[in-house]
Amino acid sequence: MDLTGLCSKPTIRTKYGNECFFRVQVFERFIRFKEGRETTEDNPRRGRLSTSKTDENIERIGKLIREDHRLSIRGLAVITGIDKEYVRQILHESFNMHKVCAKMVPKLLTPEQKESRMNICADTQW
Repeated sequence: MDLTGLCSKPTIRTKYGNECFFRVQVFERFIRFKEGRETTEDNPRRGRLSTSKTDENIERIGKLIREDHRLSIRGLAVITGIDKEYVRQILHESFNMHKVCAKMVPKLLTPEQKESRMNICADTQW
């Protein structure tokens, strides 16, 4: 079957729907396979791997946030020496915390907070 990138885009879209590659990616893949490549995996990237999102740094940020929940992302970045964006990603992905009024707060209540609120509601008489 001799297809070009332009002809195969509709075929790929019918098969995979909105999950398919963008047009540029289809052309890049065709060029790679024309050159004799047999796998769909990307080439290894050059440069340093990220060393900021390690278990040690995640634990460190978690400890700091538990000690003082009013710390800002910038403050955490200065204390830990980690880039602000990595600090934000760690807080968001590892601790499910989101920015509210320039401070990071948990998106979900902890079990202790839930129990405390249930007790308060049970004690309150309407």
